[in-house]
Amino acid sequence: MTVSLLEIRHFRTLAALRDTGSLVRAAQLLNLTQSALSHQIKLLEDHFGLALFERKSVPPRFSAAGLRLLELADRTLPLIGEAERDLARLSSGRAGQLRIVVECHTCFDWLMPAMDAFRLRWPEIELDIVSGFHPDPIALVMQDRAEVAIVSEQDADETVDYHPLFRFEIMALLANDHPLAAKPFLTARHFADQTLITYPVPDDMLDIVRQVLEPAGVAPAHRRTTELTVAMLQLVASGRGVAALPLWAVQGYLDRGYVTARPVGKKGLTGELHMACTAATSHHAWLGDFVQITRETCFKSLPGIELL
Repeated sequence: MTVSLLEIRHFRTLAALRDTGSLVRAAQLLNLTQSALSHQIKLLEDHFGLALFERKSVPPRFSAAGLRLLELADRTLPLIGEAERDLARLSSGRAGQLRIVVECHTCFDWLMPAMDAFRLRWPEIELDIVSGFHPDPIALVMQDRAEVAIVSEQDADETVDYHPLFRFEIMALLANDHPLAAKPFLTARHFADQTLITYPVPDDMLDIVRQVLEPAGVAPAHRRTTELTVAMLQLVASGRGVAALPLWAVQGYLDRGYVTARPVGKKGLTGELHMACTAATSHHAWLGDFVQITRETCFKSLPGIELL
């Protein structure tokens, strides 16, 4: 009996390559090195004596052999995932709830698609978002008022488990005719005589303030807040002030030329997002799957992010 060379990891590699469009992004999605990924593909090509995709095409153009293996992957991977979830249900029971509290206003842009994908795979888990703004979302987790908190920083003093999601760049946003749009990047001093438009949250939850302005001892001339991202961008576009938002949250507006974006600092300003939960919640199979689904859906849909 001939033993097949094909393994689950090979199917995941080919699917990731197709879904992300490059070896570099596929390796990041799978948490592998690019050389390890290339080695897997070369092993398959050497074994079958066929190229699986065209190396110089971006995104990769799969050969007939590559498409045949992708067809098998698309049939096999969902069945394996379904079987693993069934075993997890048998082990830990079918019922459960996942209440999510979010720290950032822009999280809903990517959280809803992740929740929709999770709901299809775990229909027995009751999903909910804890409404309203909460300055201390981890407190709700510790008080058993939420299972998961989406937070921007890991706090070593908190007795929770952190599940890293992704890192992203935060851009300064300006009206297209703003004088600062001529700068290659902005520094703290450029904000000193500006009106800074932010969400109505404490300053220690704003990366632009916490990481840039406060360390430099700079306070903007004026402050203005709004709950909605689109309202913030409208104010920026009409010259009412400047803002700092994640690139992935505003890329569509930049593509339409609605406002102008500039890096903050020579090396740029970055933020992070993590899921925080208790150790007991971490042990549930559905929580691990929710983290993985969130990472994958965000990586495939949000521009410019880097998985942690």
